[in-house]
Amino acid sequence: MFRLNRLIQTPQSAFKSAIILSLALHVCFLLLWAPSAVKPLKKIKDDVVVIKLNEPQEKQEPVNIQKNQTLTTKAPATQAAPNAPTAEEWAFASTYTLKNSKGYRHTWGKQVRSMMGTAVEGVDQGQVRFRIEIAPNGSIIRVETLWKTSDKAEVLARKAIYSMPPPPPTPTGKPLIFEKTISFTPFAADDTPIYSGDCLPDTPAFTNPFAWDGKSSQAMKQNIPTEKLSPEALAECLKQLPQDSIEGVAAHNRRQLDQWESNRLNQKK
Repeated sequence: MFRLNRLIQTPQSAFKSAIILSLALHVCFLLLWAPSAVKPLKKIKDDVVVIKLNEPQEKQEPVNIQKNQTLTTKAPATQAAPNAPTAEEWAFASTYTLKNSKGYRHTWGKQVRSMMGTAVEGVDQGQVRFRIEIAPNGSIIRVETLWKTSDKAEVLARKAIYSMPPPPPTPTGKPLIFEKTISFTPFAADDTPIYSGDCLPDTPAFTNPFAWDGKSSQAMKQNIPTEKLSPEALAECLKQLPQDSIEGVAAHNRRQLDQWESNRLNQKK
């Protein structure tokens, strides 16, 4: 009691004593209340997950034995040789002078192909292009191979050229020089020509007007315009034109489509 009175003799001492006493009471209260109020945390059971990575395996598709047998037994494509030109076709070809004897050149190539036999899909199919020179009487003067994609096609074509029946004389009575591609493939398109535009002038070959050889004087070259036929010459030319066949028109349309078609046209929107 003496000590308590001594502690509160001064206001400062009394204030300090009150704070100490308050803190002591709070600590005692917390010690008595905390164990009963705070619930213990539940222990969480740790689950261990093991992930095992296996090497990726290629997916094997089931083998279709019937499909493989169908592929191995599929017959190759074939195209029979065309019929030899008739007497009427040779008669027309021997008198048609337009476009470097266009009818004669086509009929001559058809005769050669008709003697080469059936074209079979495979390693022997291909094309060969010749430069041909024919004498005025129809005999062969020179045969030069320009390029080829099949040795057999060249052999068969040369054999047919030198064993074909004698063709009629050339339409102009002069030597006929031209280039001809012989197709020996089962997918060869029909090359029957049309004659309706043969009286029109040929499109001039393009030449670069600014080309210079480095020696001559520099000057812009002018392209030579095509010569138009006079009305009398045009009327005489039109008399030679035959009626285009259905096969010729169909073959011409097919060639135009193959040349100019595009996968960008007629797309569905």
